[in-house]
Amino acid sequence: MTDLSKDIQELRKKKEVLKKGGGEAAIEKQIAMGKLTARDRILSLLDKDSFQEYDMFVKHDGRDFGLDKKDFPGDGVITGTGTIYGAPVCIYAQDFTVAGGSLGLHHARKITKIMDHALKLKCPVIGINDSGGARIQEGVGALAGYGEIFYRNTIASGVIPQISLILGPCAGGAVYSPALTDFVFVVENISKMFITGPNVIKTVLGEDVSMEELGGARVHAEITGNAHFYAKTEQECFEQIKQLIRLIPANNAEASPRIEKKEPTTALNIDDVVPSDPKQPYDVRDIIKCIADNSEFLEVHELWAANIVIGFGRMGGETVGFVANQAMVLAGVLDCDSADKAARFIRFCDSFNIPIITLEDMPGYLPGIDQEHAGVIRHGAKVLYAYSEATVPKITIILRKAYGGGYIAMNSRHLGADFVFAWPSAEIAVMGPEGAANIIFRKEIEEAEDKNAMRDEKVKEYIEKFANPYVAAAKGFIDSVIEPKETRALLLHALKLSVLKEEYRPRKKHGLPPF
Repeated sequence: MTDLSKDIQELRKKKEVLKKGGGEAAIEKQIAMGKLTARDRILSLLDKDSFQEYDMFVKHDGRDFGLDKKDFPGDGVITGTGTIYGAPVCIYAQDFTVAGGSLGLHHARKITKIMDHALKLKCPVIGINDSGGARIQEGVGALAGYGEIFYRNTIASGVIPQISLILGPCAGGAVYSPALTDFVFVVENISKMFITGPNVIKTVLGEDVSMEELGGARVHAEITGNAHFYAKTEQECFEQIKQLIRLIPANNAEASPRIEKKEPTTALNIDDVVPSDPKQPYDVRDIIKCIADNSEFLEVHELWAANIVIGFGRMGGETVGFVANQAMVLAGVLDCDSADKAARFIRFCDSFNIPIITLEDMPGYLPGIDQEHAGVIRHGAKVLYAYSEATVPKITIILRKAYGGGYIAMNSRHLGADFVFAWPSAEIAVMGPEGAANIIFRKEIEEAEDKNAMRDEKVKEYIEKFANPYVAAAKGFIDSVIEPKETRALLLHALKLSVLKEEYRPRKKHGLPPF
């Protein structure tokens, strides 16, 4: 055997040892918890035989508290590159079988190195989080590692897509990296996220709470809004990511992947989806299915702030972002959470050159002491800011109600919409007919013998005058009143016209959104 052959054999032996991470016992324990290993997660997500690993031989240099006697294969994280449906991605996965996936300085620098690689190559970066947190024995070195990751998350924001998977514990400072990324994926009974764990809460506040109740997958998908996608299994989560990667561009200088145009496949008739009674609810996702290619829609934040629907679909083979009021939930009003949800999605679409289609049917902002004290003014202003700031093609379809500040907020002509169309069922007014009649005709109602009859008469009068799209159309605020069945064709036409759209913006370092 030649010297080179010996070296190759030695290399292969070293790699086989490192690929086993924390060893067979630790791997069996990981599997017993219903979790895949870090390496299997990467291989399940990427195209077959596409993964190339880097920095496999990195070691920690800790010397305190017995670290000098411990060897952590790969320092507890696997990094590399690969493809998803042929699209290049950079990826890292924390290995819980190695020191609980704890983060030390060199562990962090493996992550920041692959993040730098992604930024340089202009491709998405995917992080799989499964870690016990900072490696306490390394002290400030671990904290420095987190800081370097957070900094790169921020620098890469709006340049390349950043995707986080929470596939195990993610606690303390570790949660801030996912919070800085574009999309967070969680899996039922596996994902855990919190700043302070149950034991600390018990000690400080005397409250008993389980890890699942405090920061489980459902909590973050439905209550906090920290998670954008929720899955029952890891494999389902990987399929969601693959679907997302097929819809979004690799970076902010490219267009989204284009595929062959397909007609909607739904059996629904778009003319029949929205009830004639303005108080009757319906599922706005049915409208999306009637106009999107192949009736496909990837919903984002499906479980959180359900009074607004956001997500990706295709029109004419090209990716678009949908923002739609959901009449089934709180009549589609905007509140603090739904405003945050919509504004962030609008800004993502604008950052990555994705046209925005808005489907409007809302009676305004949610009233009440709780909302006012929660800062609905500030949160609601985020939607105004996001739409006004966005320079991508912006098209609005007013389906039914468009009242007051809600009319303005949902991508009106006044915030820079390129095209605004309205169905004949559209109602555009300062407020709803009942409330408006009580104010405008208060004197007549109070002086009438039959106050209820007079109120009904004045409500009808107000509806006839304002509960239609023609007053706004007469002022040029609406480009056209259209039949529902014309919606898809007009959207395709508007998108085609907008392909070379350019807008002037004053030179500035950055704006100040109402955070």
